[in-house]
Amino acid sequence: MTAPLNLSNPIGDRSSVSQKTFAVMECVGSSGRPLTTSEIAVLLDMPTPTVHRIVHQLDMDGLLVQEAGSRGYVPGPRLFNFALNVFQTAVRHGSKHAILERLSAATGETCNFGIISGGALLYADRVEASWPFGLRYEVGSRVPLHCTSMGKMLLAHQPKRRREHLLSLSDLHAYTATTMTDLTVLEEQFAQIRTQGYSLDNQEFLAGVICAAVPVRDARGKVCAAVAVSAPQARMPMSLAIRHIPRLLEAADEISSAWAMDEAEAGEDGHARI
Repeated sequence: MTAPLNLSNPIGDRSSVSQKTFAVMECVGSSGRPLTTSEIAVLLDMPTPTVHRIVHQLDMDGLLVQEAGSRGYVPGPRLFNFALNVFQTAVRHGSKHAILERLSAATGETCNFGIISGGALLYADRVEASWPFGLRYEVGSRVPLHCTSMGKMLLAHQPKRRREHLLSLSDLHAYTATTMTDLTVLEEQFAQIRTQGYSLDNQEFLAGVICAAVPVRDARGKVCAAVAVSAPQARMPMSLAIRHIPRLLEAADEISSAWAMDEAEAGEDGHARI
């Protein structure tokens, strides 16, 4: 997770083109909404013509894009892919991946770490079980939100309007006979997920595959990711998946604690960490 943009040190204190360009990308990337060039200039205490030149070049390079129907800019595909690659590298080589490895060893099954990305669930990290002929999803793979345990967990904790928007991006395809595609039924399940604290995928995405997921919270207590265990039903029936929930919760708490420590350290030395 990245620390919020610190605007107490205006861009006027920095002289290099690279610093100014990075500051513009950081400003747009951390805003949570489209920003116009005028807004960027105010936030960074930077001359508007300079911001126009930087934004124009970033737009040409695919690092920023103008949102359709808006004058504001959002991260472009190149910037998004760069951030995702950094995130994946940090996860794979950091404490979070080690936590996932321990979880997989404890359950004997494949364990996943997922986030929402572009209207889908993104596998940000994954530790495969040692069993042969397992399901092979590479890190970076995207799967539907509405019929996966991590996807449903993350949807359940979105504000209702954002959840509706995310669901509108998909055709709610019925991948198996047990896939839920009715919005009313899904909303009922989201409420149940929030109450019970975990989410299940009872062969809803892949026939014969069972998954269970729990939320991962950031330093502010907001659900921002999920951890899951998945396996063939023949090896992990639903009753066993539910028995793995305490282990999943322990792993999620460890990851949340690691994030809190990273953010505390970032606050001390002024550098954000993933």
